[in-house]
Amino acid sequence: MLEFEELYYSQGFKAVCGIDEAGRGPLAGPVFAAAVILPRGLVIEGVTDSKKLTEKKREKLFDVIKEKALAYCIASASVEEIEEMNILNADMLAMKRAVDGLEIPADIAIVDGNKTPALDIPAAAIVKGDQKSESIAAASILAKVSRDRLMLELAEKYPGYGFEKHKGYGTKAHREAILEKGPCSIHRMSFLKKLYSGK
Repeated sequence: MLEFEELYYSQGFKAVCGIDEAGRGPLAGPVFAAAVILPRGLVIEGVTDSKKLTEKKREKLFDVIKEKALAYCIASASVEEIEEMNILNADMLAMKRAVDGLEIPADIAIVDGNKTPALDIPAAAIVKGDQKSESIAAASILAKVSRDRLMLELAEKYPGYGFEKHKGYGTKAHREAILEKGPCSIHRMSFLKKLYSGK
């Protein structure tokens, strides 16, 4: 899990930052991103792609990562921004905000996926990076836990949709709730076109 970090450290970079996002697919809520700089060579036991971990394990690792990281930042792009600029651009914006918010500036970023945000530093995209890089996996956990926690808060504000269970993803129960109650202000209307066209 340190192969990519070591590759860049060996090239003379001093602070390698891993970036990942959470919440690209849901029908509701903002998209989150995190940027993490870990000490060189650090392996945190259990850190991997956040989707492969239980909620309990993610919550535990969330605190460990924040404690051990040299620097981290968690950022988001709102539902309004997603609607205005589309999910891909909003995702890139959240990633840029996360990098820009680091207390220690990174001098290279490694990003999960096949695209990199427009940053002031070099960046490399790594497909399935959350399974190949310690710092990207750590970022995926910070982003996922932060978003899930917000969705739990929003579940209380917007009851009846089941946000506390599905966190905004398009489960059968969620889709049925939207059709029955109508969307609320945190739904991504552009994501609901298919649902309404197939009604």
